[in-house]
Amino acid sequence: MAYSVPGARVIPFDLTTLVDGLLDATIVLSFDRSGFRRHAARFRAEDLEVSLAGKNCLVTGGNSGIGKAAATGLAARGAEVFLLCRSRERGAEAAKEIRRTTGNPAVHVEELDVSERTSIRAFVRRFRPPRVDVLVNNAGVLPDRRTATSDGVELTLATNLFGPYLLTELLLPRLGASPDARVVNVASGGMYTQKLDVKELLAGGPDPFDGVVQYARTKRALVVLNELWAGRRRNEGVTTFSAMHPGWADTPAVRTSLPRFREVTKAILRTPEEGADTVLWLAAAPSVAGRSGLFWFDREPVSTHYLPWTRETPEEREALASALRTLAAT
Repeated sequence: MAYSVPGARVIPFDLTTLVDGLLDATIVLSFDRSGFRRHAARFRAEDLEVSLAGKNCLVTGGNSGIGKAAATGLAARGAEVFLLCRSRERGAEAAKEIRRTTGNPAVHVEELDVSERTSIRAFVRRFRPPRVDVLVNNAGVLPDRRTATSDGVELTLATNLFGPYLLTELLLPRLGASPDARVVNVASGGMYTQKLDVKELLAGGPDPFDGVVQYARTKRALVVLNELWAGRRRNEGVTTFSAMHPGWADTPAVRTSLPRFREVTKAILRTPEEGADTVLWLAAAPSVAGRSGLFWFDREPVSTHYLPWTRETPEEREALASALRTLAAT
């Protein structure tokens, strides 16, 4: 469609794109269920009409919410799926349901507390498959008060950032054994409000503690880490690192950690399956291979910043990389 004036240059005009842009600018009508359904009108069904048979896929926090929905989608496409869960019992329940739903018997449970270094290292030592094709760093927490792990690390930082870092680093040799390895890091749209602040992260978060702020800052750091991983591995061509945010989805974590938010927005929240759609797409779609280091929302690469003052400096990025290396070495 074009709008023209006699004697003037023809200006292309797409009303749908204009309306989409205006609705997305509201945030609410982008992150909510209606946003997903608008965006899904552009999805290509054939992107997920693929077989993942023979692929080993690991999902942290795979027993509920977005992790479970992503694991179900992977299993439905024939992958061998490993649910990495803090609770073996809840993981076993989820695995049983996924096997029943998909008809895929190759759904396993591995006990892993991603907030604890000893648990991560123990898992990597006992995990037998020599190759990992997909790793979904999904597990996350949003505590309402400052809590330290047995390692002395603030729980939000340990679970949302340091745990994914250590697990991924330890699995890099096995990811390197796959011809098309994918690492998908589940972030949050909340990170748009925050700037990377390594010093405050390591100090245990804001004082007085604000769980929502600390959560958003760890997710901001995870997105930066995704870019650092991609840059470091770019010339090796073996791993596609992706970060994404799922929008606002009605998950057990939201109900537990953000009950007032959920009460106000429950009528417009996405389903876990809608929230997990881009996770599954990043893990499975052939067109994603090699598009490393990007931040995705509803199958589209998006900016990592809405606000100019949230941009980090190169020195802050290096401080993050240095801090993570130090933590991993202890």
